[in-house]
Amino acid sequence: MHNVKRKTAGEMSLKAASDTSLYDPLEVAHALTDDMATQLQICAETHAKIFDMDEFCLILVIASDPLIQGVRRHKYTAFPFLPKPRPQQTVFTYNKRNGNCKRLWCLPNAKTMAIISEMPTVSEEWKATKYWCDSFFKHTFFDDIRKMHGIDMMTESEYLNAHRAEFVKAGADELEGLHSDPFDFSKVTVKQVVDKYEPIL
Repeated sequence: MHNVKRKTAGEMSLKAASDTSLYDPLEVAHALTDDMATQLQICAETHAKIFDMDEFCLILVIASDPLIQGVRRHKYTAFPFLPKPRPQQTVFTYNKRNGNCKRLWCLPNAKTMAIISEMPTVSEEWKATKYWCDSFFKHTFFDDIRKMHGIDMMTESEYLNAHRAEFVKAGADELEGLHSDPFDFSKVTVKQVVDKYEPIL
């Protein structure tokens, strides 16, 4: 059996940057969508065994790589509540009884969010995105999302408050903030200060 050396992300990024071929954007979009659907299904099946509820949120966050230019990472996770909105985030609800997956919102990158929100009018295909962006900047996001989709799912803070007693019972005791004692410099003597050039035996 021969070990096949896999190309690193950096090698693939350099190859993609030097590729002069023309690709059909629609084909690329379909490929991305197909992969996204598969990954969302895996995420849904994994968390269906964890969450003791019929419906929960699936989240996709797109992040750029800090070291490799042009690389986008798709990160999938799930929450039992509505996550805080953020740029380059798409959120779905998943019903594990019937397997239905419904998109709640899809936010573009921060710059695009600001531009769309400042535009007085947008074309039909951007109207939902503008609604989400406007709602984000007006700080009415969760109320607007619930109204838009006719849902009553709790936010993170609402969920934690509603289940606080369960968390405390499970051992997640609430701790009061610990107060730090002011440092007493009078207790410091010369021998307590270590000379970094003095060898330690």
